Amino acid sequence: MRVEEGGETPPSCLIWIIIMLYNPDKDDRKTIRLKGYDYAQNGAYFVTICIKNKECILGEILDGKIFVSDIGERIQSVWNVLPEHYPHVELDQFVVMPNHMHGIVVILNDKGEATPPLRKCTLGQIVAYFKYQTTKQINQICNTPGVPVWQRNYFDRIIRNEAELTHIRRYIVNNPLKWLLDKENPDGKPDEDEKKFWKEFS
Repeated sequence: MRVEEGGETPPSCLIWIIIMLYNPDKDDRKTIRLKGYDYAQNGAYFVTICIKNKECILGEILDGKIFVSDIGERIQSVWNVLPEHYPHVELDQFVVMPNHMHGIVVILNDKGEATPPLRKCTLGQIVAYFKYQTTKQINQICNTPGVPVWQRNYFDRIIRNEAELTHIRRYIVNNPLKWLLDKENPDGKPDEDEKKFWKEFS
C-alpha cells in the first residue's frame, strides 16, 4: 500500500507516528555481540530484532495466528529478498510478531568464488541493511522521514548444532501460539519454558 503526497495516512501509521513521537529512545543497552567472534564465518544465527519502545505495530495475534499490518508486510518482504542482496546468505525459519521479529540467517561465505561483488558479509552488515531498508520503506508509506523504527541493537545467538537448530525452529514456529507468554509482550506473563529458553541463550 502506498500513500501519495497529500493522501490519507493509513490508521496503522497514525498510531505508529503518535507512539514514536511520544516515547523518546532511551535504549542505552550495551552491545550484545560476542567479543572476538568473527560474524563473517560460516554458520547459522538466530536473530531477534525489536521495534523501538517495543510497540505493537507489526500486526496482531488472533487465535494463535499472526495477522501482519501493512508495516509488518514490508518487514516480511525485505527479509525474504535478503539473499538477492547477499548471495552468500540463506534464510531459514522466520516470523513477524506484533513488536519484533525472529529469524534464522545462514551465512555461507565459502560458497562460490570470492569475486568483488561476493565479498564476505557479516551478520552485522546483514542486519544493518535489513533495518535500513525496512525503516526507509516504512517511513515512506507513513510519511515520517527520519523517524527510527527499530531499537538500536539486536539479539543474536550462534546456533552450534542440529539440536539447537531444531529447538530454535520450534520456538519460532510456536511463537504466535505463545504470545501471551512472550517476554516481548507488554502484557505478557512469561512462563518457565519461556524463561528457560532465553536463559539458555543468554
